[in-house]
Amino acid sequence: MFSASAEYESFMGRWSRLIAPGYIAFAGVKSGERVLDVGAGTGSLGSALVERFPSNEVVGIDPSVEFIAHAQQQAKPGRTRYEVGDAQALPFPDASFDHAMALLVMNFIPDPSRAIAEMRRVTRPKGIVSACVWDYNEGMQMLRLFWDEAVDLDPAAQPRDERHTKLCRQGQLASLWNAAGLAEVQEKPLEVDLRFSSFDDYWIPFTKGVGPAGARVASLSGESKGQLEARLRRRLLGGGPDRPFVLRARAWCVRGEASGH
Repeated sequence: MFSASAEYESFMGRWSRLIAPGYIAFAGVKSGERVLDVGAGTGSLGSALVERFPSNEVVGIDPSVEFIAHAQQQAKPGRTRYEVGDAQALPFPDASFDHAMALLVMNFIPDPSRAIAEMRRVTRPKGIVSACVWDYNEGMQMLRLFWDEAVDLDPAAQPRDERHTKLCRQGQLASLWNAAGLAEVQEKPLEVDLRFSSFDDYWIPFTKGVGPAGARVASLSGESKGQLEARLRRRLLGGGPDRPFVLRARAWCVRGEASGH
């Protein structure tokens, strides 16, 4: 039986690992800095940070006990540590980090404005506060294909379509960053491609109950699940034999400079 962290890794974690290096470059992280990883999940960003900058100290925080345990198992001893906690009430002193980063998590935080204020508080003056969120509206092909077919099969699924996810469209993160009083705000898209080895490599993670799409599959009868699977197979393979294929994902990333406190 898969654990929740393993199921997440097979579904969205592999995308997180792909986008992390580009996000780190956009955020402008430098060698020797102390970085806070907000919503650390299974540790994709922390791992990428210490691989790129071995001298950096990374502190990760996430509300999931299981995700934190998974991340800590993968962490490089002495350079990275993870702890359970709430992005809306960070347990760190003012101005204690050079960077506060949030990879693919801002839209899951109940009060993102409060989380941004906390990230700004714990970042030193002139330090950087940044975040990335998937474009669930139209830029995340893996999920867009799924929801297009799920809604076409059953229009009642439309309200659950992840295109309605908050903060996933151009300009929305930048607006929050400006409202939080961060300076020199920049927003840009990042795109990555993921190669799927087969249709099952794409489909099976949806059957593990992870996220809104997984919950949708879990709610279906056996017949409806089979119909959705068949639709997606035709959409991805065009009626031909099973084969590898590539899907693209876009994320919107934002960064801003913390002013004095």
